[in-house]
Amino acid sequence: MLISIITATYNSEKFLQSAIDSYNKQDYINKELIVVDGKSNDGTLKIILDNKSIINQQISEKDKGIYDALNKGINLAKGGVIGILHSDDFFADEFTLSQVNNLFENDSSIQAVYGDLQYVDRDYPTQIIRNWISGYYNRDNFKYGWMPPHPTLFIKKSCFVKYGSYDLNYHSAADYDLILRFLFKHQIKTAYLPKVFTIMRVGGLSNHSFQHRLKANKEDRIAMYKNGIKFPLLISILKPLRKLRQYWNKNS
Repeated sequence: MLISIITATYNSEKFLQSAIDSYNKQDYINKELIVVDGKSNDGTLKIILDNKSIINQQISEKDKGIYDALNKGINLAKGGVIGILHSDDFFADEFTLSQVNNLFENDSSIQAVYGDLQYVDRDYPTQIIRNWISGYYNRDNFKYGWMPPHPTLFIKKSCFVKYGSYDLNYHSAADYDLILRFLFKHQIKTAYLPKVFTIMRVGGLSNHSFQHRLKANKEDRIAMYKNGIKFPLLISILKPLRKLRQYWNKNS
């Protein structure tokens, strides 16, 4: 099965090569890399050009933000499964895609696969900040603030065709809305592999300021209400509290 990896970039020269290298080192051969650039004005386009033998598809044009870029990548994707690799992130090892493919191949009814996420210092990636240990899927856990980490999700393209892509009405919660829509509202069959899929450098769109977190919290409540979760105010309080134990797990 062809796995499409989408990387959205905008002035991403500092860490983009690391992301591309981690993709290129994957032992799974049947893959494609799609880079959607938002008209960068630093060295990003040179890095993209230097890696033209690795990147299967790339565009560079103005967009409405990261979720718009991801939607463009989804439309371009030729694979039956779509995953996201942010330009600051990298795969934990070279076996991630082959292990993801095995789960899909072993059960054709599976529509999404996810794993664990590790946060590291932006400039010192060997320094672990926290571990997001997802746990096995249970739909009821969404009612207590649970969600799988978005960067570790691999979803069949047919789900995007049937249920839609990222809703651009959200600034930072479009990924949460999509997860709720697919896994909670439409209950797509989901599998979990208990291992770190992706390593994220801290400082991304959804984890950088208290003021931003307040706005994101409001968007979370809107997404919950829209997708049929009751008591969104209470759950929006529980959701960030669940992150506390990720710091305790950082050495596990």
